[in-house]
Amino acid sequence: MNDFRRGISVFAIAIALAGCATSNNPRDPLEGFNRAMFSFNDAIDQAALKPAATAYQNILPTFVQIAVGNFFGNIGDVWTAANNLLQGKMADGFTDVMRVAVNSTFGLGGLIDIGANAGMTKHKEDFGQTLGVWGIASGPYVVLPFLGPTTMRDSLALPVDVHGDLWSYKSPVHVRNMGALLRVIDQRAAVLDATNLIEDAALDRYEFIRDGFLQRRENNVNDGGSRESRRDDESSLNHIPASFDQDYQGTVAAVQSPTPATELIAHNPNEVQHAVDQGGLPDEQGLQQKSATSDRMTPSMSFNQNQPTFSIE
Repeated sequence: MNDFRRGISVFAIAIALAGCATSNNPRDPLEGFNRAMFSFNDAIDQAALKPAATAYQNILPTFVQIAVGNFFGNIGDVWTAANNLLQGKMADGFTDVMRVAVNSTFGLGGLIDIGANAGMTKHKEDFGQTLGVWGIASGPYVVLPFLGPTTMRDSLALPVDVHGDLWSYKSPVHVRNMGALLRVIDQRAAVLDATNLIEDAALDRYEFIRDGFLQRRENNVNDGGSRESRRDDESSLNHIPASFDQDYQGTVAAVQSPTPATELIAHNPNEVQHAVDQGGLPDEQGLQQKSATSDRMTPSMSFNQNQPTFSIE
């Protein structure tokens, strides 16, 4: 954990020194630094993480992959419950607590998502979202080595999220590390098709992921859109359908995305699944039961520029 804190300090210093790398986008003043980190993360993904995720997806039966996602999703529900309560969303927090109790007791320690079948809506919250609800601005967009896209606010919330992840207290250490690696591979496997689509179709993958991430993060903090835009949501002409349902139970949410992303996804609305999502810790949403027409439901996770977040001591 001390190594993690030192690493965050190094990242903060690097970001401060990167101030000379300016951008025309006011939300991305560190674009030069961010693009360099984007390329670094992408190289790591192509060399190691993507091949491992592909093998995982091809070798393990689907029901095993679903069970893995459910198990880590059940652990993540504990931290989600805490953040919902901190945000004052008592009903959602109570639902999260009930999900953990039901799935841990009757779902074989969380391997089966009994709560979803019982109508208990799954949520995904983290401390960065909580800070946003408390009124703290997101700050500039940042891409961190290995961790992927985030914002200044969310990067400062990251140590709190690490401490809030129950798996980080698992012992012995080698079991915790193996579980963390399994979680990352499972999450990467869940978005293989979506990231392949972006690689093939996006004119500028960096901008596509950045813009989608920022829009999705704002949507998460405000539970469906900015407070101002809710009053005139129907007047927005740039909302597109995509499978970005935060509860991952089959509904479709409207996600705002700029051109050329709008044109890209408009032709493939059902294929782009969770490819650009919030930064922060791995989203430990459980996988829902696979439908007859889908290859595999994606776990409720924020996929950080091809590198889901994880911590290994």
